[in-house]
Amino acid sequence: MSVADEIFIGMCRDILENGTSTEGEKVRPKWEDGTPAYTIKKFGVVNRYDLRKEFPILTLRKTALKSATDEMLWIWQKKSNNIHDLHSHIWDEWADEDGSIGKAYGYQMGIKHQYREGMMDQVDRVIYDLKNNPFSRRIMTNIYVHQDLHEMNLYPCAYSMTFNVTQRKGEDKLTLNAILNQRSQDVLAANNWNVVQYAVLVHMLAQVCDMHAGEFIHVIADAHIYDRHIPIIKELISRPGYAAPTFWLNPDIKDFYEFTRNDVKVENYMAGEQITGIPIAI
Repeated sequence: MSVADEIFIGMCRDILENGTSTEGEKVRPKWEDGTPAYTIKKFGVVNRYDLRKEFPILTLRKTALKSATDEMLWIWQKKSNNIHDLHSHIWDEWADEDGSIGKAYGYQMGIKHQYREGMMDQVDRVIYDLKNNPFSRRIMTNIYVHQDLHEMNLYPCAYSMTFNVTQRKGEDKLTLNAILNQRSQDVLAANNWNVVQYAVLVHMLAQVCDMHAGEFIHVIADAHIYDRHIPIIKELISRPGYAAPTFWLNPDIKDFYEFTRNDVKVENYMAGEQITGIPIAI
């Protein structure tokens, strides 16, 4: 069983055994039939993944690495807010007739700001600092922009990344670490999807900045399991796991803007049966 499996199982058990139910509360999400979508939730979940030791993809069930990477690049590389720039349909229900999700996600990443070093958007600022000022404690992004929330079709869930570079003893190459802050997460539908996305991002940024990928820390303010997901989660965490696969990132890519979803893969990836037809609260 991989470390990622162990972390996921421990988190789910903690939520189920020690979490708080929202049943009876006034909740925003609803199921397709109009029924309120209640959850069992845990506040302030923190999971740590050492990317040097293992790529944190679940083996209890398969996570679609290329699709997850595609969505991450849609936000961080294409800086798009239009679903026509995606290869999947996961954002379709939040898009308008033109395919836009409003001033959300990639839109915010692409806004240029004036710095002493010139005009840069948030992604270019991160890359600039990692290459020119790697020990800065100010290398971060934030897409939860209050003045634009009313023009977002969905408020950002994963909204902030903070990068921190360390110099390990006996190593010439620096190590890139990162924290992802997330205000809310549907654990069954999105947890490993987000973990995989941002683990890939750390690997990509580390490679183009000539660093090692180090620790990835995932902070979730409201980690929840929906009521209709509880039996699915219980079955999932009862499964046997497999050893973590080997992550491969195309070593020839030295420019972040040249990566594609086809530049990542996992080798020797064994995983349990996929879960289909997961009900999604809207």
